[in-house]
Amino acid sequence: MRPAASAVKRLAQARGLEVFQPASLRDDATRARIAAARPNLLVVAAYGLILPQAVLDIPKVGALNIHASLLPRWRGAAPIQRALLAGDAQTGISIMQMDAGLDTGPLLLQEGMPIAREDDAQTLHDKLAALGARMIVAAVADAAAGRGRALPQEAAGVSYAHKIDKRETRLDWLAPAVWLERKVRAMRPAPGALCTLRGEAVKIWRAELAEGSGTPGSVLAVRPDGVLVACGEGALLLTELQRAGGKRMPAVDYLRGVPVATGERLQ
Repeated sequence: MRPAASAVKRLAQARGLEVFQPASLRDDATRARIAAARPNLLVVAAYGLILPQAVLDIPKVGALNIHASLLPRWRGAAPIQRALLAGDAQTGISIMQMDAGLDTGPLLLQEGMPIAREDDAQTLHDKLAALGARMIVAAVADAAAGRGRALPQEAAGVSYAHKIDKRETRLDWLAPAVWLERKVRAMRPAPGALCTLRGEAVKIWRAELAEGSGTPGSVLAVRPDGVLVACGEGALLLTELQRAGGKRMPAVDYLRGVPVATGERLQ
């Protein structure tokens, strides 16, 4: 629970490169310091600040952004989670020339990647990070050689990946099991999908689609491999759980500390 330097910062420090971490990019002093470096190009990846037009205008070639979706689908802050929630069959990386809009700039490179049945937000992030790293190196080489050609994004197929709201982590048992299983994967490893049992918060870290029907939220069976819960359509087998203040654990270990009976209701 202590701040830690990112991999980029550690590498820069090891190479003796200056690291500049401004709290804002909107003040004149910050822009002057960036301009003093006389950059040819800016590379932006998962950056938490909006780059104002005055900063985008500093580099000679412009600013390139590594975005974790196939633009124009899933513009915005949470493209990985939104792709998982929507049940998309594929996602990918877009290398974009930045403009003043929200992920609206023209595209230099784009490459797709299938979403595996078992992917969660972490595994998909890691795959896309590796792909994005390879693609940005190629894009920078193209820019240096004057080969880069940016094409406008298509007008059709625009969607927005809004930041995950805390309220979205809750599992609504009236929803189909297919949707709830996607949500568990989209919320892993953070912030975690949430429900309550006997008024106590329980995070669901892993779940599988299963056969079964009943009143949504009711426990249909308690098995060694998990707790079977009825959904609006189908059922979900909860295989890894965490009680408030506890650790993540397989269902068999969770049930030793929190016995669950058939017929109980999860809220």
